[in-house]
Amino acid sequence: MSINWPQIRQRFPVTERFAYLNSAAAGPVSIASQAAAAGYYEKMMRDGDVHWNRWLADREAIRKKIAQFINADPEEIAFTTNTSQGMNVIVDALEDRGEVISSQLEFPVTTLPWMHRRIPVHLLKPVSGEVSIDDVRGAMTEGTGVIALSHVQFSNGFRLDPQSIGDVKGKHAFVLNASQSAGAFEIDVKRMRVDAMCATGHKWMLAGYGSGFVYLSRELLDQSLPRSISWLSVEDPFAMRNDEFRPRHDASAGVELGCPHFAGIFSLGASVDLINELGTQNIQARVLDLNRHLTSRLLEEGWKILSPIQNETSRSAETLVEIAKPAEVVRHLFRRGVIVTEKPEGIRVATHFFNSEEDIEKLIEGLRELAE
Repeated sequence: MSINWPQIRQRFPVTERFAYLNSAAAGPVSIASQAAAAGYYEKMMRDGDVHWNRWLADREAIRKKIAQFINADPEEIAFTTNTSQGMNVIVDALEDRGEVISSQLEFPVTTLPWMHRRIPVHLLKPVSGEVSIDDVRGAMTEGTGVIALSHVQFSNGFRLDPQSIGDVKGKHAFVLNASQSAGAFEIDVKRMRVDAMCATGHKWMLAGYGSGFVYLSRELLDQSLPRSISWLSVEDPFAMRNDEFRPRHDASAGVELGCPHFAGIFSLGASVDLINELGTQNIQARVLDLNRHLTSRLLEEGWKILSPIQNETSRSAETLVEIAKPAEVVRHLFRRGVIVTEKPEGIRVATHFFNSEEDIEKLIEGLRELAE
């Protein structure tokens, strides 16, 4: 399938003003996602609540799309507003499974919710910026029961091979934080043997803040009860029964509490439509091609790359570049229309499918000015 990437780029108006290399922090929404969210508010403004049943049907259609997107079943998917909500739901389901194996590279949402429940978290030390499968295997003990890792690390861009974890997990539950990968890299929870996964919509899925989803495997749903429920968590919520409790046994029962956040869900649905139109494999190839071009140009210009790129399977679509005084550099680049993320060690540069080689050259030109 041949894709006209410059034409796809036109669906993201942010590209008219910026070389936006910042999707690892927050991705821009497309024209379609903006229209999906705004369309809901337009109807609510003009018609009030008369479209409620249609909105519910649209939500379920999007749930099916999300399920297909990661090769799950619709009842294993619940809509969230961010990664933190999803991870706390996962902890609810797994808090009695034992101690947790994680990594020093992790964004704290992967670790803190377990620690809040006083569950010990063992942090693996990265080797050359990577999490070793052998170290994960070596950390497994009779006391550990959960492996919680990110597909792509926010800290240095290291990309894990989830299937390699699934192959060695044994009795452990495998929890995947996909916030830095969903929308850019292929995910198959069945093949990868992932037990639970959370993702936000505002990064690589390009759906804006207030959108996201969580996956809880059918096996995990059958083994656990949600900590929180609402009136919508039962089999027939509109019967309004106070004298019986017949809960649904799906992921949404303990996650989607109360009335839905329709705007975020509809924006996310439009984003998934775009991803499906382009094809996940095509997107993955595109973001990696741009990242290779980026790192090649940075090395040619003499910049030090802190992300692990020696092994191509560990490369992601984000790159950590060592730079002194990163705050000043980020401001300098912003004045030149280049958006990147400030990090303690330097800057983080994200290459999504709507980016271009010209965006990368604008970054290089801005950095070159600093070196002169």
